[in-house]
This record gives sequence, C-alpha cells and structure tokens, in this order.
Amino acid sequence: MFANYLIGLREGLEAALVVSILVAYLVKSERRHLLPRIWSGVALAVVISLAFGAALTFGPRGLTFEAQELIGGTLSIIAVGFVTWMVFWMARAAPGLGAELRGQIDRAADAGRWSLALVAMLAVGREGLETALFLWAATNAATDGTAATWEPLAGAALGILTAVVLGWLIYRGALSINLSTFFTWTGAFLIVVAAGVLAYGVHDLQEARFLPGLHNLLFDVSEQVPPTSWYATLLKGIFNFSPRTTKLEGLAWVLYLVPTLSVFLVSVRRRTAAAPSRPAAPAPVS
Repeated sequence: MFANYLIGLREGLEAALVVSILVAYLVKSERRHLLPRIWSGVALAVVISLAFGAALTFGPRGLTFEAQELIGGTLSIIAVGFVTWMVFWMARAAPGLGAELRGQIDRAADAGRWSLALVAMLAVGREGLETALFLWAATNAATDGTAATWEPLAGAALGILTAVVLGWLIYRGALSINLSTFFTWTGAFLIVVAAGVLAYGVHDLQEARFLPGLHNLLFDVSEQVPPTSWYATLLKGIFNFSPRTTKLEGLAWVLYLVPTLSVFLVSVRRRTAAAPSRPAAPAPVS
C-alpha cells in the first residue's frame, strides 16, 4: 500500500505542479477568462486515464491463462520503461518546466479555442497514463495476478489526494517544499519498486512459457518468509519481493536496479553540484 501511495503522491504532485503553473501564469497575465479551457483539458485527461486503467484491469479477462500472463508481463516491462524515463526526465526537466509551460500557454492562447485545453490535457494526461500503467503493474505484482485488493488502490488514491492538497497549498504560497530533494528520494525509491515490477514481469513471461527457467530457482525462502505472513505481504506490497525467485527474475532485478540507480544518483549529484539554487515552488498568487 505504501508503494502505491508514493506512486500516487509523486505522479499526482507532478500533475498538480503542472496545473498550478498553468493557472498561476494565466492569473498573473490577467487572462482568467481562459481558465475554463485549462480545467476542461484537465478533466479530459483524468477521464482518459481512468478509462485506460479500467481497460488494463478488465481487458485481459476471458483470455487463456498463458495469454493473460503474456499480456501482463509485457505491460509490466513497458511500465518499468515508462517510469524509468519519467524519473530521469523529471529530474532533468523540472528546473525549466515553468518556462516551458508558459511558452506553450502563450502559443496556445493565440492558436485557437481548444489549444489551451489540449496543452493541459497532454501535460496532465501524460502523468495520468503513466500512473495508471505503473499502478496496474505494481498492483498486479503485489497481488500475484489475482483480483486486486482495495488496499493498493486506496493507497494510490490517498497519495493522489495528498498531492492535490499539496499542489493547492503550493499554489497559494502556504507551503514550500524542496522539490529537488523530494523528486530525488521518490525517484530512487520508485527505481527500486520498478526493479520488483520488472522481476514480476519476467515471472509472468515465464508463466506464459515465453521465457524459460520457471522452475530454475535462485532461492526459496518460503519457510523463513511464509507468503501468507504479514511481513511477506509487506515486502511484497512495497518491494514486490517474492520468497520463490527464479534465476532469471533475480538476474533481471540486479541488471536493472544496480546500473539504473547508480546512473540516477550520479546524474542527480552532478546536476546539484553544477546548478545554482532555484526556488522550490511556483510563486504564490495574490
């Protein structure tokens, strides 16, 4: 549940910051009459993201077991690719995100009636689609492919709600957080979560008989960590840890986690050392 909460919080805060920048710029440039276009784009992005999540959840049902596992494993690996790209992109682009969005607003305001709605929809929809895909993959991994329990979804919803509140407080100037530190720590944690999702995706592909080695175990600690125990559930829910891990799963986990996390931390350290200090949040709107 905590991992899903953190996913919802991080992705929700990214979307909330985007919306706050868009709204703040229109308000400060005395173009409040254009705000409904922003909100219509945000609403459309939310609807599309929910529909995408529903399609992921209910679409594979009715297929054979092997087909479900093949689809699930493939989507899990795609989700890992998306979240990895998102973590690195946000770390690199966050300092100039405000200027980029303001430029897009100026161009869209002059382009046509629905251009601003399209800018908002694309900006928020990207986060929504990534969130839906990664939450589906993480939840599917945490529940071993069975029907999703309410805990992961509740955790994600609570994280998104927290992000909305934080975004509003940042917009009003009531709260200032170090976004660089926030995205660094959550980015590193999501890379660890993504490694577990990748390992589970490999396991799904082994179940689908697409990859070999399903019974070639790297370790089996089921006696020490019973799958039904509370601590096994906790490890599964946060890190997607499986007491029975195949050699191919373990290899995929190591080959992803070690280089990806190392490159991420080194790039963050270099960027922090080279860049001057920047404001932590958008300026408050009077």
